[in-house]
Amino acid sequence: MPKWSGKLEKVDDYRWRIPKSYKPGMRVDGLIYADEKMLQQIIDDQAPEQVANVAFLPGIVGCSMAMPDIHWGYGFAIGGVAAMRLSDGVISPGGVGFDINCGVRIMRTNLVKEEIAPKIKTLIDAMYYAVPSGLGSKGPIKLRSGEIDEVLVKGSRWAVEKGYGRKEDLETTEENGEMKGTDPAKVSGRAKERGVPQLGTLGSGNHFLEVGVIDEIYDEKIAGAMGIERVGQVMLYVHCGSRGLGHQVADDYIKVMMQSMPKYGIEVPDRQLACVPVKSPEGQNYLAAMRCAANYAWANRQCITQWVREAFCRVMGMSEGDAGLELIYDVTHNIAKIEDHKINGKTEKLCVHRKGATRAFPAGHPDIPKQYAEAGQPILIPGDMGRMSYILAGTEKAMQETFGSTCHGAGRMKSRSAMKRHLSGRDVLAELEAKGIQIRAGSLPGLAEEAPEAYKDVGDVVRVAHGAGISKKVARTRPIAVVKG
Repeated sequence: MPKWSGKLEKVDDYRWRIPKSYKPGMRVDGLIYADEKMLQQIIDDQAPEQVANVAFLPGIVGCSMAMPDIHWGYGFAIGGVAAMRLSDGVISPGGVGFDINCGVRIMRTNLVKEEIAPKIKTLIDAMYYAVPSGLGSKGPIKLRSGEIDEVLVKGSRWAVEKGYGRKEDLETTEENGEMKGTDPAKVSGRAKERGVPQLGTLGSGNHFLEVGVIDEIYDEKIAGAMGIERVGQVMLYVHCGSRGLGHQVADDYIKVMMQSMPKYGIEVPDRQLACVPVKSPEGQNYLAAMRCAANYAWANRQCITQWVREAFCRVMGMSEGDAGLELIYDVTHNIAKIEDHKINGKTEKLCVHRKGATRAFPAGHPDIPKQYAEAGQPILIPGDMGRMSYILAGTEKAMQETFGSTCHGAGRMKSRSAMKRHLSGRDVLAELEAKGIQIRAGSLPGLAEEAPEAYKDVGDVVRVAHGAGISKKVARTRPIAVVKG
C-alpha cells in the first residue's frame, strides 16, 4: 500500500488537521492525534484517507478523529472516532467493526511477582487449558434451546446468575456489562448459530490472556483507587470480543445498509462506509442487534474471568478472597453509543462511533463506577506480547475534544501475511522466552502474525494520548506470561 500524500496541517505537537477543503464533500475537518515520530508510521498506509472519508457522513459533528494507534480498517480506520447528530446523522457498521465489543478487562491480585514466579509455568498452563482458544474454538457452556436470547439481553448478568463471577464484577464493567435497547429478534439465526458453541472462548488473532506485573506507577492516588498498590503487583488481563456472532451481525447489516442507502439518498466515497439514518428502521434494527452482540461479548469475558480466577486459585492454593482477585474495570473499544455531549455549549444526544477507541470519561461523570468518581474512568491499553501495557484514567479534556474517547492499544503496523513471510512462530516463541515471558498459543503461525514487531510501540501511543490530555497515565504493566488465541 503506498504512503498517504494528502494534506495535513500541524495544529500543535500532538494534533494534525486534515482540512475539509482537502476533498469536496467533507462536512468537517479530520483530526489525527500523533507526534512527529508517530505521524511517519501513520502515513505509511491510507488510514488518513479513511479519516477524510468519514468526514463525508451525514450529521457528523466536531471532527472525524483518529487516535494515535490509527491504522487501516474496514471503512473507518481502526482508531477512528466520529459522532453524529440523531436528527440527521447516520449509523455505520464500519464505524464499529466486525468484532463488536472487542474489549479488555483487568483484575488485580494481592500477590507480587516473587510469589508466583516459582509456579508461573504451571499457572499459564492452567489458564491455557481452562479457556478454549483459537480459530473456531468451542466452549464448555451448553445453552438450552433459546437461551442464547437471554445472553443477548442480559450480557454479564446472565453469566453471573449462572455462577460465572460475582455481582461486584458488574459494577466495574462498562454499561454494567448489559447494554439496554436490545432485541434478539434483530439478530439473524445464522449469527446465533455461530454464537451458541463459542460462548466462553478466547478466539484467535490478537486476543489474549496475560499475567502481568506493575512496572511503574505514575499517579499513586488514582492507582490506589483502582487497587494498584505497589510495583511488582500481579495483574491479570482478558482481551476478546463477540466471536462469530458479532462478525455475522456486522456482515448482515452491512448488506442491509448497502441496499438501503439509495432509498435515503445517501452517497459515500467508500462503499465500506455503508450507513443509514440513526432513526431509520434499519438503523434502529442495527443498534438493537449490535447491543445484543456487545452483551454477548461481555458475557463471554465474564465466563472467561471466572475460569481464570479458578485456575489462579487452584495453582496458588488460595481462595479468591485471599488472592484479592477483584475486577478493576472492563472497557469496550468497538461500539456505537447514544451519549450526551456538549456541542457549541448545548448538550445534545449523539451517536458516538468508537472503532479501536476507548471511552475516557472524567472524574465526576455519572456513567462511571462510584469508586472511581474522583479518579476518572479506568482505561486499559494493552500492548503487544513482548512490551508494556498501560492503565490510564479519563479526563475532562477528552470530553471537550474527543467525545470522551482515547486510544485502545498499540496499533498494527505490519499485516499478518507480512509477518508470516518474515518470521516463524518458533522465532517469536524463542525471542519472548529469552525475555522471560512464558507463551502458550494455539498455533505457531498465529504466533508469528502477532509478533511484537507487527505493532507500534504502545509507549509512543500512550505518550501522545497523555500529552494531548485526552487520558492520563496511571500505571504500566509488563507481561510475564501470555496465552494467545
